[in-house]
Amino acid sequence: MGGALEPFRRDIENLTTMPGIGNNAAHVIAGEVGLDMSRFPTVGNLISWAGFCPRLDESAGKHRSTRIRKGAPWLKTTLVSAAWAAVKVKGTYLQAQFQQLRARHGAKKAIIAVAASMLTAAYYILRDGVPYMDLGPEHFTRRNKDHAAKRLKKRLEDLGFTVEVRPAEAGVSI
Repeated sequence: MGGALEPFRRDIENLTTMPGIGNNAAHVIAGEVGLDMSRFPTVGNLISWAGFCPRLDESAGKHRSTRIRKGAPWLKTTLVSAAWAAVKVKGTYLQAQFQQLRARHGAKKAIIAVAASMLTAAYYILRDGVPYMDLGPEHFTRRNKDHAAKRLKKRLEDLGFTVEVRPAEAGVSI
């Protein structure tokens, strides 16, 4: 690492703990966004500034899909490239998020969402001065356990099955 970045070594090292973020990507994030997160009141302000939020296209109460906003082009390019690398790392939150969103919205929109999640994580890493902590691939199933059970029960009933859902007993597996 160069001498000019020596005072920021810890922040750069913390950024590189995130899957997909190498030294070059961390330097681009530090250069484009800066290391002082107090200039962004919320993480939403950073996401909007970077151009990772969709434009609002609404007419007659109907929402239409649009391209993402214009923003920091170097940052967007770097984060999208880093997101493609991050989704290839097995057993991570970012890969699970990509897989879930790709099924519903397609790979391009899913990778933009992963890049936005990575920028969100970078915001908290730089604001708090901590390394990246992965939520794990089971985060979505853990968070939506009841919702997933209802959805799967309804799907089985639509296929013609009668289903009774009850919690598994401790220590019992199939």
